[in-house]
Amino acid sequence: MNTDLVTKAADVLAEATRTGTPCAPVRALLPDGDIETAYAVQRLHVERSVSAGRRLVGRKIGLTSPAVQRQLGVGQPDFGALFADMAVSEGEPIAAGRLLQPKVEAEVALVLDADLPHRDPTVADLLRATAFALPALEIVDSRIADWDITIVDTVADNASCGLFVLGGTPVPLDRVDLGGVRMTLTKNGETVSQGTGADCLGSPLTAARWLAATLAGLGDPLRAGDIVLTGALGPMAVAAEGDEFTARIEGLGTVGVVFAGEATEGVGA
Repeated sequence: MNTDLVTKAADVLAEATRTGTPCAPVRALLPDGDIETAYAVQRLHVERSVSAGRRLVGRKIGLTSPAVQRQLGVGQPDFGALFADMAVSEGEPIAAGRLLQPKVEAEVALVLDADLPHRDPTVADLLRATAFALPALEIVDSRIADWDITIVDTVADNASCGLFVLGGTPVPLDRVDLGGVRMTLTKNGETVSQGTGADCLGSPLTAARWLAATLAGLGDPLRAGDIVLTGALGPMAVAAEGDEFTARIEGLGTVGVVFAGEATEGVGA
């Protein structure tokens, strides 16, 4: 693995974040189709972030839709890191300019209360390790201009993760069938996305089990307290200043977010 290329790709993505200007696809800097090197770029980003004082609080799973996998020419999901400063409280407007090219998707979040160290976790292991589930919104964002991405670009770019919002009412897993839940996402009162738990690799639990096995195999397992965003239950929706999104997931409740516009920029200042 060429560490110089890894560093250069990480630097390009970091500069896009710093300046608020999307960059050209980083796949041009890395070996063609080399997902392993793309994850090395992501790991360098995580290491730099932790060294700078950011707190790692969990992981997100991406590419859980078979249709999106086919579009990018892959046969498995990907993952990225979640930091505490990426969490947005419900009712807290997302300031204009905080993200580059945001889109919103509705997901099931799991919060763990036990480690998952095994390379071959069972569903029972996952159920025992999960404290509760929550409805969640992931605000995905690409540092790559015009979302011109392949699997290499999105993996290197921390799986295109921007921010996330968690609902406030925890639900134990014995009270909800995650594979059977139905989701509706509205934007400014209009339905823009629908789906079910089955649209996320058959079930959010299946996605979470894949992540647990993958991270354990890498020697960096999921830990007690981690938040896991298990993947989109339906298509993502483009977000702009002034937009308001609400997701309703049967059995889990609702979660919403507002993107600040001119009328809300100075609220609370």
